[in-house]
Amino acid sequence: MTVVTPRAELITLLEDSRKAARVLANVSTAQKNVALAAMADAIEANIPAIVAENAKDLENGRANGIGEGLLDRLLLDEKRLRSIAGAVRQIITLTDPVGQVVRGNDMPNGIHLVQVRVPFGVVGAIYEARPNVTVDIAAIALKSGNATVLRGGTAAENSNRILVELLQGALESAGLPRLTVQTIDPFGRSGATELMTARGYVDVLIPRGSQNLIDSVVLESKVPVIETGAGVVHLVIDESANLDWAVDIAHNSKVQRPSVCNALETILVLKSAAQRVLPKVLSRLADSGVIIHGDQATQEIWPDAIPAIEEDWSNEHMSLELSVKIVESLDEALDHIRTYGTHHTDSIITNDVGNAERFLAEVDSAVVMVNASTRFTDGGEFGFGAEVGISTQKLHARGPMGLPELTSTKWLVRGSGQIRH
Repeated sequence: MTVVTPRAELITLLEDSRKAARVLANVSTAQKNVALAAMADAIEANIPAIVAENAKDLENGRANGIGEGLLDRLLLDEKRLRSIAGAVRQIITLTDPVGQVVRGNDMPNGIHLVQVRVPFGVVGAIYEARPNVTVDIAAIALKSGNATVLRGGTAAENSNRILVELLQGALESAGLPRLTVQTIDPFGRSGATELMTARGYVDVLIPRGSQNLIDSVVLESKVPVIETGAGVVHLVIDESANLDWAVDIAHNSKVQRPSVCNALETILVLKSAAQRVLPKVLSRLADSGVIIHGDQATQEIWPDAIPAIEEDWSNEHMSLELSVKIVESLDEALDHIRTYGTHHTDSIITNDVGNAERFLAEVDSAVVMVNASTRFTDGGEFGFGAEVGISTQKLHARGPMGLPELTSTKWLVRGSGQIRH
């Protein structure tokens, strides 16, 4: 009798994903859109069942003390599920990147060259406590012609299981391979380890989650990785800043949803603006329950601030906590961001054109803003429908990743008997 080991089962699963990817490479945009519509319909038609499974994960999460930030990311309610379904429908309206011509030319010898977008093939994802990512990645991968292998983690095990089942049923109803979307959650942590070493089966791997998870995948993976990063997000306020803008943008960036990676973590206020700006900015934040960690100069203006320690400047709070520092100049603010930033999102409130342009040019982050809330760093807000993640690396993809970011390219060469001399 043949004994099937977990590794052998996983390899079989990955081989099935490669077979599905080969089918998807030749599927029309129309058929992919039919499948996406079926996905959205399945989510909306099964909201009570999804919420019930998600409640089990929330209960387990509270029992395991995973923290309010992760619990918020884990939560699926009717409003969020309808939003997720709406994002899938928006992806239907977006241009299919597969086959798009990037560039091309005719050589003097008559050979015609054209570079076109093609799917990666099999996209792997490792993430934690984010069941919305299950749908986002599956939908974007499908529209860009890719199969997906998902490791969503123990915290969202029940939520991810029902979502994957619904997505697979929708794919099947549209005449596409059911195994276009697969989960390796039943394999546990060993499955994640195998996924990271599945070179030849998985074409690209995308981690989403804590800095520890991301670092682990980047350092241990033998599969090419698109690195998404933690969000130690900064807001700089200078002496020319519109006070109302500063108050509203700081509040929105921190309070609207503090558990996500584009939420504000540190405010840097130029000394020349501190007395005018900080009392109103911090008062609005405090009224919403935000705990302020401040340097000594900040404490002199806002005595309720907790004395900031070195670790605060590099901490992604993921909660209603915020670090505040008064700096001498824009140069000091830029140095602080270079030292403690994570190359995710940083914004400045200013009416000084010179400061704005310096900030845009010198801050080395995936998204750099002037006079706007950091909460806009999001695939949906950028018009991508959803996002695979927010890449903080510089190769291939940077910032919110949508459809084109899940494609590679290949060259098509058409000749008529030419040989090289």
